[in-house]
Amino acid sequence: MARHSKEERRKLLGEALSKNPFFTDEELSEQFKVSVSTIRLDRGELGIPELRERTRAVAQEAYSTLKALDDQEVIGELLELVIGERACSRLEIDESMVLAKARVARGHYLFAQANSLAIALVDAPIALTGSVNLKFKRPVQLGEIVVAKGTVAKRKQNKYWVQLSLNVGSEEVLQGDWILFAIEDFAGTREKEME
Repeated sequence: MARHSKEERRKLLGEALSKNPFFTDEELSEQFKVSVSTIRLDRGELGIPELRERTRAVAQEAYSTLKALDDQEVIGELLELVIGERACSRLEIDESMVLAKARVARGHYLFAQANSLAIALVDAPIALTGSVNLKFKRPVQLGEIVVAKGTVAKRKQNKYWVQLSLNVGSEEVLQGDWILFAIEDFAGTREKEME
């Protein structure tokens, strides 16, 4: 990227952070070929908070739109949610999530992160996983941060096809295709079946 004037750089910085609020100051300094302190000064002048505050604001907005899950049922930290379209979450692998000998994440934690994100995408009070085609690409190490991104590929009546990818940095560690079912009135359906 070519050098920009201060005003132009600040305008471009604001645009970049509005498109992706999860850029770190270090990533932005590399992108704009300036020091991290210059990026911090620019953000301050533009009134843009640090990454932690931006993430918290985006997450609060995402949690407020949940339908099919409670906020405690999402595995990882929900970063973005546009029901029926796309979602993103983050999970830091800690000591309680790894196999004692291998020191890699237990697969069910990665599946749970992906599955809860897929369910969150369904526009209904209840969503159930019908089937999953899943590929683990590489083990995830203790301390790594897994970012899950999901999109609704197709919807037909109460059936959703969701594609998910989990990444550590730019490396894909898990990929899967979900088929989910939206249930509008689960209690009413169960009562009818019991009669």
